[in-house]
Amino acid sequence: MGVGGHFWDLLKPYGRTEDFDFLRDKKVAVDLSFWTVQHETAIKKRGIARNPHLRIAFFRTINLFSKLGAFPVFVLDGVPSRLKAQARIARFLQATGIDLSGLPVAEEGVPIERNRAFTRCIQECVELLELLGMPILRARCEAEALCAQLNSEGHVDACITADSDAFLYGAKCVIKCLRSNSKEPFECYHMSEIEAGLGLKRKQLVAISLLVGNDHDLQGVPGIGVDTALRFVQLFPEDEILNRLCEVGKGDVLFLRGSPKAVVDCNIATGDESAKTRSPHCSHCGHPGSKRAHLKDACTHCNVYGYEKCMQKPVGFKCECFICDKDRRSKQLKRHENWQIKICKKIAAEQNFPNDEIIEMYLSENHWSFSENDGLPLFWGSPRIEALVDFLAYHQHWEPSYIRQRMLPMLSTIFLREMASKTKDGLLLCDQYEFHSIQRVKIRYGHQFYLVKWKRAIPSMGNVTYTIPNEESDSHQSEPLGVMESADVLDEPDVPEILVDDGCWFLLTDENMELVQAAFPKEVDRFLLEKELKESKSKGKKSRNKAGNGDRSGSPKSNGIQLSITEFYRSSKVLVQATNEEDPAKNSENSGEAPMRKSKKRVTRSSPNLPKSVRKRLLFH
Repeated sequence: MGVGGHFWDLLKPYGRTEDFDFLRDKKVAVDLSFWTVQHETAIKKRGIARNPHLRIAFFRTINLFSKLGAFPVFVLDGVPSRLKAQARIARFLQATGIDLSGLPVAEEGVPIERNRAFTRCIQECVELLELLGMPILRARCEAEALCAQLNSEGHVDACITADSDAFLYGAKCVIKCLRSNSKEPFECYHMSEIEAGLGLKRKQLVAISLLVGNDHDLQGVPGIGVDTALRFVQLFPEDEILNRLCEVGKGDVLFLRGSPKAVVDCNIATGDESAKTRSPHCSHCGHPGSKRAHLKDACTHCNVYGYEKCMQKPVGFKCECFICDKDRRSKQLKRHENWQIKICKKIAAEQNFPNDEIIEMYLSENHWSFSENDGLPLFWGSPRIEALVDFLAYHQHWEPSYIRQRMLPMLSTIFLREMASKTKDGLLLCDQYEFHSIQRVKIRYGHQFYLVKWKRAIPSMGNVTYTIPNEESDSHQSEPLGVMESADVLDEPDVPEILVDDGCWFLLTDENMELVQAAFPKEVDRFLLEKELKESKSKGKKSRNKAGNGDRSGSPKSNGIQLSITEFYRSSKVLVQATNEEDPAKNSENSGEAPMRKSKKRVTRSSPNLPKSVRKRLLFH
């Protein structure tokens, strides 16, 4: 949830959309609990998957690591605070319509964990992520708090969470929603842009959360929404806002005169006693002076515009004289003071406002569950393939071949990174395949990738046959029977293509061009040279064909023109006839009925008005 009162709508104008390559080679902290809950709920509504939490953790981690090129760090929730546990119970009872007046207060030091089913799901996800070689951290309290601290201290480049209070914990870059299989860019919020747009910093955002509610206090101050809280908080600088809230909570309202804007307005309103006494104005033209005097001669203001007599004032006329301007500003100040007093009364009516425990929780810089002397355990290891196959075969009832196939994008990414960093000596990928060549450049999601061929290094078994799905086949045909799934919801990675050429087996995967360049620079140079030669030959051939076929009207004239369907699917009988007409010697060797068929076809073309039955006999003779 995070900050209440539609806080995300307040930040929406200051978010930006990032493209496909934003996370490449960047470290990101992932709030595992929210990630699991958010997408597991969407899948459960459709009832299409077994153990959706494991599917989400498996497929999304592979996509985040291989397709987006990021280095994810998964963060777990620790023991919730007393206030968080109390708010969680209150939210549940509020949704069920139960009276909250008799709600017991959680005692200090007594942890209230999540339900056992959710705890089991998270533990299974942790086991899966450990088998994938991902680093996992456990927060002291809130996972988004540790994600924010990792981001603020520079350990990671961004946080993936939809809890808006990550900004209150100090996050610098928050990715709200990430769909790795979507072509659309994802929402990304930078604290620097929020500060520039709203003029608010971290402590001021904390003050807004205290007024509108948060995960630790659902109600906040009744009667104060996000817009009102924003207007009130903007009156004070960041260093003063929390102290001023404490003073208002004690019933002190006089401090409002200390705000810079109020001081200026008060000096304008009280500096001249004449501002309180408004001079008479003409009801005809609206300018200072009496109407009788203005009937004889035009007033000074009307004379400025060249009028001999005062003109009738238009609808909505406002006098701009010094006295009227002071009067309007004085009334505006009075309304502003009344609004401030009204807000202060609402705040003062709340007991124990603001809660110092919530403030300390948001501003704390110690959300680790381990000692800092132990060092930050951020290490991305290699997946334990066989153990992972056994784990998923047990929990998901998947075939081992299906698991290895889905893991290949992640394994190929690790292989290329190790080759680029010179930590690998060219050993076989998955102990079966090795880098062979680059087949072509592929466009995916509007970006270019190399389609890499991986050659199987071990000999294949005898006369084993393998069905190669075509490009139009469903990507879920290899899924175990009885499972109907949606790639949009489950974020399944792209299935590697399989190619059998001259008895050799190849796998085709899409790889980042820069990563392939760093891992195999010679192969990339060879591919680019061959590509350039092919393009030059193709251009020369097209130019020669264009020159030689310039006077031919029967063939297509341009590649940019859509051909008729008959150009693709010509009648085989017409081709046979044309062949027979061109080679009369062959026609003489055929049976005696051949000339008759030829003449009948000629009759068919020259006599389109023949009955349908006659045309059928002639066609299938």
